Amino acid sequence: MPVINPQDLVKLQHYPEYVRNICILAHVDHGKTSLTDSLIATNGIISPKMAGKVRYLDSRPDEQNRGITMESSAISLFFSLSRRPQKDVPPQKYDHLINLIDSPGHVDFSSEVSTASRLCDGAVVLVDAVEGVCSQTIAVLRQTWIERLKPILVVNKMDRLITELKMSAGEANIHLNKLVEQVNAVVGSFFQGERMEDDLRWREKLESKVKSTKHDRTDEDIAELNNDNSFPSQNGANGAESTDWQEREDEHIYFEPARGNVIFSSATDGWAFTTKQFAAFYEKKLGIRQQVLEKVLWGDYYLDPKTKRILASKHLKGRSLKPLFVQLVLDNIWAVYDATTGGDKGRGDNSKVEKITTALSINLPNHVLKSRDQSSILTAIFAAWIPLSTALLVSVIEHLPSPQDAQRSRMPGILETSPGSSAISDTVKSATQSLNKDRSSPLVAFVSKMVAISEKNLPENKARSGRTLTADEARELGRKKRAEIARAQAVVNGEQPDLAELKESLQCAAIGGNENTVSDDAEEQTQDIERLIGFARLFSGTLEIGDEVFVLSPKFSPESPTSAPVPQKVTVTALYLLMGRELEPLTSVPPGVVFGIAGLEGHVMKSATLCSQVEGSANLSGVTMGGEPIVRVSLEPENPLDLDRMVVGLRLLEQSDPCAKYEVLENGEHVILTAGELHLERCLKDLRERFAGCEVQVGSPIVPYQESIISASEMNPPRDKELPRGTMVGTVTSKLVTVRLRVRPLPSEVTDFLAQQGLKLQEIFSERGLEENRAGVDLEFPSTAAELGTSSIHELRKQRQGLEKAFDLVKKDRDVWTGLSRKIISLGPRKNGANVLVDLTKDRYCKQIVIDTLLAEKDADVPTNGQASLEATSSKDIADKISYAFQLATAQGPLCQEPMQGVAVFLEEVTTHAEADEESIKESSGRLTGEIIKTVRESIRQGFLDWSPRLLLAMYSCEIQASSKPSNRLLMCVKKTANAQLSSLAEVLGRVYGVVTRRRGRILAESMNEGTPFFTITATIPVAESFGFSEEIRKRTSGAASPQLIFAGFEMLDEDPFWVPFTEEQLEDLGDTSDKENLAKKYMDGVRRRKGLFVQGRKIVESAEKQKTLKK
Repeated sequence: MPVINPQDLVKLQHYPEYVRNICILAHVDHGKTSLTDSLIATNGIISPKMAGKVRYLDSRPDEQNRGITMESSAISLFFSLSRRPQKDVPPQKYDHLINLIDSPGHVDFSSEVSTASRLCDGAVVLVDAVEGVCSQTIAVLRQTWIERLKPILVVNKMDRLITELKMSAGEANIHLNKLVEQVNAVVGSFFQGERMEDDLRWREKLESKVKSTKHDRTDEDIAELNNDNSFPSQNGANGAESTDWQEREDEHIYFEPARGNVIFSSATDGWAFTTKQFAAFYEKKLGIRQQVLEKVLWGDYYLDPKTKRILASKHLKGRSLKPLFVQLVLDNIWAVYDATTGGDKGRGDNSKVEKITTALSINLPNHVLKSRDQSSILTAIFAAWIPLSTALLVSVIEHLPSPQDAQRSRMPGILETSPGSSAISDTVKSATQSLNKDRSSPLVAFVSKMVAISEKNLPENKARSGRTLTADEARELGRKKRAEIARAQAVVNGEQPDLAELKESLQCAAIGGNENTVSDDAEEQTQDIERLIGFARLFSGTLEIGDEVFVLSPKFSPESPTSAPVPQKVTVTALYLLMGRELEPLTSVPPGVVFGIAGLEGHVMKSATLCSQVEGSANLSGVTMGGEPIVRVSLEPENPLDLDRMVVGLRLLEQSDPCAKYEVLENGEHVILTAGELHLERCLKDLRERFAGCEVQVGSPIVPYQESIISASEMNPPRDKELPRGTMVGTVTSKLVTVRLRVRPLPSEVTDFLAQQGLKLQEIFSERGLEENRAGVDLEFPSTAAELGTSSIHELRKQRQGLEKAFDLVKKDRDVWTGLSRKIISLGPRKNGANVLVDLTKDRYCKQIVIDTLLAEKDADVPTNGQASLEATSSKDIADKISYAFQLATAQGPLCQEPMQGVAVFLEEVTTHAEADEESIKESSGRLTGEIIKTVRESIRQGFLDWSPRLLLAMYSCEIQASSKPSNRLLMCVKKTANAQLSSLAEVLGRVYGVVTRRRGRILAESMNEGTPFFTITATIPVAESFGFSEEIRKRTSGAASPQLIFAGFEMLDEDPFWVPFTEEQLEDLGDTSDKENLAKKYMDGVRRRKGLFVQGRKIVESAEKQKTLKK
């Protein structure tokens, strides 16, 4: 294939109707990169023979070694398509630009998929024809649904059905039908879930409309309901407005080969086809119109050999006919494999090959026909008959939208769900939806991530081929060459290289010269500098080098554009065309194009929105990340002098990786958070070799835990028998204030709601820059709804209604929890946790700060400041200290200083003693502040321990795909060795179950993939026991089982860490101590030991008599 000039690609950027932005998504090892190689080969970048072997977009050495993609990479491809405007008119040639992004499939790098999806307009979803729908397949389909991308399904690795499973064409047809149905079932579940949410919102709004006719409502609420687009008004005979439920069709969301959105392929052998191709091929032979054949080539349709008519299954009348898809499509492909790689010992049959090439009018070169490698004959036939690139790129052009069409349909939904959407200006909305490229229109771009590139690989630092070197460049190049020769000669002569370099430098130095001599170490250090390039997409306007744009952080809201963090103005220093491993310089970028941008280093952490204006701009950073970092390790440099280099490297790593996070703990430890074990390994490699350039020591993994309480059947008696369990009365040291509170387990219904929805409150408050200060300053929420935007008010109302419903679902102790949602003072920790502080004091000592104050609604249960019995300023100060103490107590529980979950703290009474007047409180305010915080915090901790404490373990959801051990005997024929395969599979499953059980996992489900030798096992395993799990399970099963670990939240370990045997039977079975059996105590002591806390029962000296002593 001829090499495409990058300038041709740049010209096509200015014609958006001929541009396609696509990403390739799939489960790990389903063939994304191999398929991408076949597309890259069409542009002459790599040889077609090396497609699938080079893995061109896997530019990292560890990607090549492991055979998996770890970073999403982009490349621009050229494709020319000939079309006939009319039937009898000669075809015209249309050039297209395909901006392709290859994304990882491993679950540890799912954040790379999230960043790539926002930049694209369509998605190519690959599914392995043998393995079928896997965990990450569902994840990428969900991502396409959330981002409103139009997908194309590619059933890849079709060759495995022939070579491995030895299926016939008829069996393969049944298998492929089931596979497409599985994918459609997944997409249908997304549609059903969305419709259920729409139905719930419709019912809630309908109920509020009904209530508005019975109760007085504000003008704003009535106007909001009347202007709601989800209620189409239909005036009946009586002129009354009716609200009807709108039905939505779902036929367009499914994959069906007849629609052209399903491709069958084998990236390894380089072929792919759609039913449309075969319909065009058989149109003249069968005398049936192409449009009719496209509809009947897939499904239960048959060809009558006598009448040459298409029959449905009900008209067969007992005849045994092959489906059209088998007879016209699969049989031909199976015949090619049989003629080339089948036959006696896989040598094929030359006579069959000749018949096939004659029937298809294919001329193969003699050296190919005489080749002993039958696979080369196979790929040559398919490359001339149904090449992969043609089928895929034609489908992309015909079925995936251009940037114009995509932004017209996608941008309204994206802007509507963005923070502060009501304040986005109409000019920005119209510009992004219409793809306006005028310089006067607002410029809006989204930077999905920052990519680290070595400075020496930037286009401005690389010498162009064919360009004449300047005198200075030639002199510098000669000096380097002489230094290298002198260094090599010194090694041969046994001299010191440093002396040789010094001698060479003296020889090259000119008397009185002005040349600056730079040591080789400085040169190497300069070459190893990493630069951060933005991976971006332009939605409107035209961007040029030297333009000044504003960087809007993910916390930016147009409702409060001047709030922190304040948008920063930056200057664009360079623009690049992304070509995989290479970058091509650009002078300007039109809208609808994926590109690279320089000049954002130090201003963009992970993602950001670029806009030419601040007022009325949009925040496009609301990307749903596929995975959250859960694995933490502490780092320190081997050489203490390299600490600054390590810190700088960690900050660069945090900016360049969309999922990695860098933190400094209170004890001074430098901690990095990653999504998994493989992600951690990649981050450490980048830190050592690219960003820090120094050796780093890695500590043991830090696994998060949570602490909770329950009401167990066997508990110690309450601390104070006269008070209810969990009730504590604390008096400060100065005897000025006494606080009485009670700690109780929060019902699971409320805990689950707060765990899922608690972050939304923080997102709402962050729009006004009201997030909690980590340094210790307490959070002050706005007092009225006027300080928040309209969208925030709607969300707050939903949260309050959801919280009230969660409390209504509680069945046990309903009298305690009914109506409690309006008495909640605060959530914790950090104002968004699943713990609540409730004010049950007689005169409502603490002010309401969570929801009702924000909505500023008059409620009889919520007293105003005038109704409060304590009106002094000192009472407000004490209330703030109580709230802050609650935050501290829930952030560090008493077991091992991990966050609490599912704990309710009832503030029952706050007493200011008579001798403590207002003046004395003000005089001792500094000391009293610490005393109140200490007393309340300790009271909450003691009330927590009055119940039965529990640890919550971070859990992984593990999907293990196991198969029989690969052997030539099993691969020859699955049917003949069914018994041997089952015995081998049973052995593999036994080893898998052994590894899971040994790591304290739990098997949830197991299923056999029908028609395949694969067995899918679903299990859960604690994160603390997961390190080395993947490697162990592969070793134990000799590579026959492969796990995928996905973080699944926290799960309670039903063991009391303080439990000790006390009955005669328990003492007889377990002895005086049960440390070996109490798993919760083991985890708790491990965390306390790591944090330097006291561990009860820990022996500092095991055998004192065996200790060595110094001689006197």
